[in-house]
Amino acid sequence: MDQIILQILNGLDKGSAYALIALGLTLIFGTLGVVNFAHGALFMLGAFCAITFNRILTISHVVVDETQKDFLGNPLKVDIPYIYDWFGESTGQALINWSVPLAILFAIPVMIIIGVVMERGLIKHFYKRPHADQILVTFGLAIVLQEIVKYYFGANQIPNPAPEAFTGSFDFGAAVGLKAGSIIYPYWRIVYFSFAMLLIGSVFAFLQFTTFGMVVRAGMADRETVELLGINIDKRFTIMFGVAAAVAGLAGVMYTPINSPNYHMGMDFLVISFVVVVVGGMGSLPGAVAAGLLLGILESFASMRQVIEALPGINQVVIYLAAIVILLTRPRGLMGRKGVMEE
Repeated sequence: MDQIILQILNGLDKGSAYALIALGLTLIFGTLGVVNFAHGALFMLGAFCAITFNRILTISHVVVDETQKDFLGNPLKVDIPYIYDWFGESTGQALINWSVPLAILFAIPVMIIIGVVMERGLIKHFYKRPHADQILVTFGLAIVLQEIVKYYFGANQIPNPAPEAFTGSFDFGAAVGLKAGSIIYPYWRIVYFSFAMLLIGSVFAFLQFTTFGMVVRAGMADRETVELLGINIDKRFTIMFGVAAAVAGLAGVMYTPINSPNYHMGMDFLVISFVVVVVGGMGSLPGAVAAGLLLGILESFASMRQVIEALPGINQVVIYLAAIVILLTRPRGLMGRKGVMEE
């Protein structure tokens, strides 16, 4: 039982990352009809927003510390972050310590701007082009973006730790009535899953209960009728592209303590996220979320030592095998709609 619960927990945190990326992909496809292969790069850019924000907070200047001496007895020169001078050492250190969650405030406007510029500058020219053209141009854009990040940040992973308050582990076994110490789970992974569910819920609430969201949903269902009512649906769809970019970016920001960012992390998640979208059903937002969590849990169970010993390499292909089975039995995916990409 403890192994089952542990694997479910492991699957939920990775599955929530799949779900967030797939949710953004589905938003873009559902509103604009664009198959966006650059969406994984937006996840990667969000992660590097967190790295950039941390570096901004830690910009420092050199001062001579008379209280510290080198082996010759001379005062040491030490780097003091400017944020210490502005807010005091204790507050400044707290801001640096909490840089990951605080980077959300930095990443939201940055990612929305990147999304809007991407849509207005490039993708709008491919709305009526075949999906193959859209895939090629957005995949090329993803490669350009990751090479830019590689140039400025290097090819190696860059650690970005979670706040000290969440660096430990939670005794989940004791909390659910099992043997103490049987299920030890990192606090930050619980935080990430909770954040992902909150973000997903916020997107659904925005689409369901706001006037803007209702107009967007109407435009997804019948664009021509909405335009005949005098509503500039293109402008709203552009904003939704920015929102989708922000969702992917925030997923990347909060994922940095789990997996240290590198320039190709977007590509690592991209292919699986597209599988998630197809399994969930093209254009289905609930399907994207459900499939992301389901495939994350499935991948987690396939990564167990006992399973790998019995079926070597199964953890590398289990998601694709599951996709084959689901699409053979339900060709439109779990929650796909009739007519989507069937012309």
